[in-house]
Amino acid sequence: MLEQIQEFFTPFFKKEILGPIFIVIGAFFLYQILTKITKRLFCVKKSILDERKSKTILSVVNNIVKYLLITVSILMILEVYGISTSGILTSLGVVGVVGGLALQDTLKDILSGMCIILENQYAVGDVVSIGDFKGEVLSLGLRTTRIKSYTGEIKIIANRNIMEVINHSLEMSLAIVNIPVSYNEDIDKVQQILDELCKRMKKENSLITGSIVCLGMTAFDNSSINFRITAEVKAMKHHEIERLLLKEVKKLFDEQNIEIPYSQVVIHHA
Repeated sequence: MLEQIQEFFTPFFKKEILGPIFIVIGAFFLYQILTKITKRLFCVKKSILDERKSKTILSVVNNIVKYLLITVSILMILEVYGISTSGILTSLGVVGVVGGLALQDTLKDILSGMCIILENQYAVGDVVSIGDFKGEVLSLGLRTTRIKSYTGEIKIIANRNIMEVINHSLEMSLAIVNIPVSYNEDIDKVQQILDELCKRMKKENSLITGSIVCLGMTAFDNSSINFRITAEVKAMKHHEIERLLLKEVKKLFDEQNIEIPYSQVVIHHA
């Protein structure tokens, strides 16, 4: 009975059967170990790489490791079965050269995409100008970048074609509002009212991330004295704050009976 059992299991202990099994299991555990190591490395560098860049690079590294292990495992299994892999490696080299030439534009896109992510040139949600096209970045992939303009057009740009980028979202924007006041008004009173408005806007509006100040008188115009308010705001939010400031100034001047002059034509009768 024991001899029959031994005869039954003996074929399964041949290297042609156990070898591939151990190779596949070893490759699987090696992949798990390497992915955990790379994940920990990127967790340590959180202060250097933001979450988006970390996830993208981690995904690319894991894919490279996975396909490398698969290739090595297949070659090792072929060696177990007595198949020479030197000819296969030579063929793969030729195929790789041909494939590289055929896919060189794609490879350029991927390398350019990696550079954009690593150098933090722009991210999803940023407002950028690439060439003569300006808009918000909808997606940033390893091959292409999608940008949506304010009028709704979406432009898809191959990463290899992105040579120069103007990022309007990296730093705060500056909102500037010029306020004309009649020469008949008390300029000290106007200055005080505008200072109080700046303090209130700073407390109430979260888009104002820096200082907001009334610089005082900036010019004597034909029919007015001009005051100026500047505010450091979130990137690309300066137009919104400028409109809001103009609205608040108009309401405040109406309450305080402060005149905002306008152009007048005087006709003299002979």
